[in-house]
Amino acid sequence: MKSLLIRWAIIAVAIWLTALIMPGMAIMGGIPGILLVSLVFGLINAIIKPIVKLLTCPLVILTLGLFVLVINTLMLMLTAAFLPQYLQIEGALGGFFTAFFASIIISVITVAIDLVIPDVD
Repeated sequence: MKSLLIRWAIIAVAIWLTALIMPGMAIMGGIPGILLVSLVFGLINAIIKPIVKLLTCPLVILTLGLFVLVINTLMLMLTAAFLPQYLQIEGALGGFFTAFFASIIISVITVAIDLVIPDVD
C-alpha cells in the first residue's frame, strides 16, 4: 500500500512539473486537481495501456518501439478527455503535439524520481 501511494505521489509530481514546463498544458484545481489527474492517469496506464499495447504490438515492433510514444500520448489525451475541468491540453492537431512532448517529459521525470527514491515494499 505504501509503495502504491509513493508511486501515485511520483506521478503527481511528474505531471505537476510537466504542467509548469509545457506551454499548452494546464492543471486546474490546485493540489486536489493534481492528485485527481495523477490518479486517473495512473489508472488509465494500469488498465487501458496494456490492452492498447497488446493490440498494437505489430505496429510497435514495426516501428522498433517508437509507437509506444504515441500510445503514451494517447493515454495522456484520454486523461484530459476524462477530466476536462482539471487537465487541459491545447495546441496543434487538437493538442496532440503538446501531449506528445508532455508524455515524454512525464516519462523522463518519473524515471528520474524512481532512480532517486528506492522502492518500498
